[in-house]
Amino acid sequence: MSNEPPREDGPPPSLLIVEDDPAFLRTLSRSFERRGYTVSTATSASEADEVTATQGFDYAVVDLKLGNDSGLTVVQSLHQRWPDTHIVVLTGYASIATAVEAIKLGAAHYLAKPSNSDDIEAAFHSVQGDASVPVDGRRSSIKTLEWEYIHQTLVECEFNISEAARRLGLHRRTLARKLEKRRI
Repeated sequence: MSNEPPREDGPPPSLLIVEDDPAFLRTLSRSFERRGYTVSTATSASEADEVTATQGFDYAVVDLKLGNDSGLTVVQSLHQRWPDTHIVVLTGYASIATAVEAIKLGAAHYLAKPSNSDDIEAAFHSVQGDASVPVDGRRSSIKTLEWEYIHQTLVECEFNISEAARRLGLHRRTLARKLEKRRI
């Protein structure tokens, strides 16, 4: 499997899209089919597991939150089965904690929604890191730092809200209210 753009002379690159939003899934699929990719789709972690049990892909786009499932399990499973697959995690719930975990589990890139097929394809073909990315940016706010800490604890607890609340020293309902305000 390669991380090169589609070629006219060889077989089209294969792409797996794991996304639970039917409209976005349809739009993304059509866009990549027009670009010359052979596209397969899944709407849940279990569907993705079935699809990848016997078939590898050149590329994969995995939504971080798949209903009640975590896209991180899809990333881990896909990377273990097909380590050459170039995986891009796409999320509307971006956080440093999930970005770090996604990369540790085998994703090559992590993009926050809204991202379009141009952004995703650019991530497919960017196989090396960029050392010129500025490191001096805006400082994180207290709310952002709190959210990062909560999210990291949730990841450590495998999204068990009761255990996360215990570790954070919060009442379970307090944590649930915070999560309702800023969904995972």
